[in-house]
Amino acid sequence: MSLLRRLEKKHKQEASSPGGQSQAKLAVSSPRPKLVRKADPFVKLKSKIHEELVGAVDPALLTGTDDGAKKQELERKLAELVEGIIEEEAPHLSGAERQRITGDIIDEVMGFGPITPLLNDPTISEVMVNGPKQVYVEREGRLEITDVAFRDDDHVMHIVEKIVAPLGRRIDESMPMVDARLPDGSRVNAIIPPLSLNGPVLTIRKFAADPFTAEDLIEFGTLTPEIAEFLEACVRVRLNIVVSGGTGSGKTTLLNVLSSFIPQDERIVTIEDAAELQLQQDHVVSLESRPPNIEGKGAITIRDLVRNALRMRPDRIVVGEVRGGEALDMLQAMNTGHDGSLTTGHANTPRDMLSRLETMVLMAGMELPVRAIREQIASAIDLIVQTSRLRDGSRKIVQITEVQGMEGDVITLQDIFTFEQQGVNENGKIQGRFYPTGIRPKFMERFEAAGIWLSPELFGGF
Repeated sequence: MSLLRRLEKKHKQEASSPGGQSQAKLAVSSPRPKLVRKADPFVKLKSKIHEELVGAVDPALLTGTDDGAKKQELERKLAELVEGIIEEEAPHLSGAERQRITGDIIDEVMGFGPITPLLNDPTISEVMVNGPKQVYVEREGRLEITDVAFRDDDHVMHIVEKIVAPLGRRIDESMPMVDARLPDGSRVNAIIPPLSLNGPVLTIRKFAADPFTAEDLIEFGTLTPEIAEFLEACVRVRLNIVVSGGTGSGKTTLLNVLSSFIPQDERIVTIEDAAELQLQQDHVVSLESRPPNIEGKGAITIRDLVRNALRMRPDRIVVGEVRGGEALDMLQAMNTGHDGSLTTGHANTPRDMLSRLETMVLMAGMELPVRAIREQIASAIDLIVQTSRLRDGSRKIVQITEVQGMEGDVITLQDIFTFEQQGVNENGKIQGRFYPTGIRPKFMERFEAAGIWLSPELFGGF
């Protein structure tokens, strides 16, 4: 018996008993209204159009559609073909219905099916396909359900394969999970049955067409002009910086902004699982890990790429995210002359980030004493920037913390800037302020040596 039925039965029993009427009202609440989707009345017509287009369109036309002029020409030809087929098969359709069908077919052939309009919507930051009949989006940090739906599981699988195939990756029952990216750099994760019980699940983290700048983050309230000035100085004097935070807290976006402060005359090597970083410098070499082939061989890990990057004469090494044994190689690189390196990691606080680094170093399989690992961390990392997604969906830097060194067996940390929440306004937005702790970091001497002068007022001094 379902939970709702059991509650209804209990409601009737309590209502019939003395004094039970008021209790029954509390026991049963009306079920949450569900989004009712109307079935697509043109499914059969669209299938027939698809079949006819397969024979009518030259496959060569579908290549090289990154060229804007060629893409527009192909869209025009497809629209003409679809209009012709509709005129033969369903001449009674109105102009609006014809336009809708034509748009859906073009999205299917040239885009990513029903979710193409969502990917083109600049107000949407994430698209989540939970099987064929449920699609959510994130807009301004909040989840919303949409009326978008796929035909069936095979329809979702077709879109997933369309995304991963050009990257040389695959997804099937033997490898039911995959990380990939869209042509614009948006991050994609897919997981399919038997691991997913909802059918194929697709999650797309969208990136802005134009990478965010420090000015954008200031406008969003993620940081202040003073913090941006401080972080720019830290990057220019080649401090080793770790950006930590939870999922969706803006780590990669902030890493992109920090990397924009790297001078143009330096050689940058980026290392990622799925290439997401959007660096604006000219001299950038991007490396991407590779999963094993169908025989389970040929995998190239982040750790392999970090080791190889040390032989590529990098001025800066930027690792999209450390999550395993590569943390040891990254720390060694930072300690052996490759200063100015940047990376991200998942953690709730700067102290938790250090604990995670310890664990990840142990995952490298080296039998190192904990003190030796902590000494490596303390000497390698100069700054931890903690990001967070707050309850109202906004993303902010909540701590900027200096790694000062070791005291006994403990790594000492000192906050330089923090964010203090002060309440919520009438629109549900969190109010707060960034403030300096009043302590000047130990690496100020490096600023002076590089000819960078920061006002004492920046740190709360006079």
